[in-house]
Amino acid sequence: MGLEKEKMETSVIMDEDEFNRSIEPILGKKPNVYSEEPDRDPKDINAHLKVGFEDIIAEPISAHSFDRVWIGSHAVFELVKYIFYRILTTFLAIPMAFIVGIVFGILSCIHIWVVMPVIHSCMMTLPSIHVIWTSLMDMFIGPFFLSIGRCLSSINIKTLQN
Repeated sequence: MGLEKEKMETSVIMDEDEFNRSIEPILGKKPNVYSEEPDRDPKDINAHLKVGFEDIIAEPISAHSFDRVWIGSHAVFELVKYIFYRILTTFLAIPMAFIVGIVFGILSCIHIWVVMPVIHSCMMTLPSIHVIWTSLMDMFIGPFFLSIGRCLSSINIKTLQN
């Protein structure tokens, strides 16, 4: 991974026959790989059931405007898609991005200026609150429940079975 100071010259040497062979089409040399589909109705018994493209489009045989129909419909589809994309982008995406940006800014401001100072002040006062809480428990709550426990321990409940 060091610095190389030598400059090397790279070249590709091809024989003229190899060059000419590489230009020839590859598929032209191979025989036909796929065989023809076998005729499943050789006697045309089901000729009335065969449906063609003309039957689906429902144009008469004399009019062959398939290319113009498909080109026109594809062009109209692309145009409508482009127009609706622009309309949806203008009326939905841009205002939504603006609103989300404002909401994010407000939430960030509240987080920075309200939530974090409150959390930090609580964390700073936590040790003194802990000392006060333990002293309140020792002075009032502990003796109170101790006396209640002694009073209730003198009560005996006996159950009689008939």
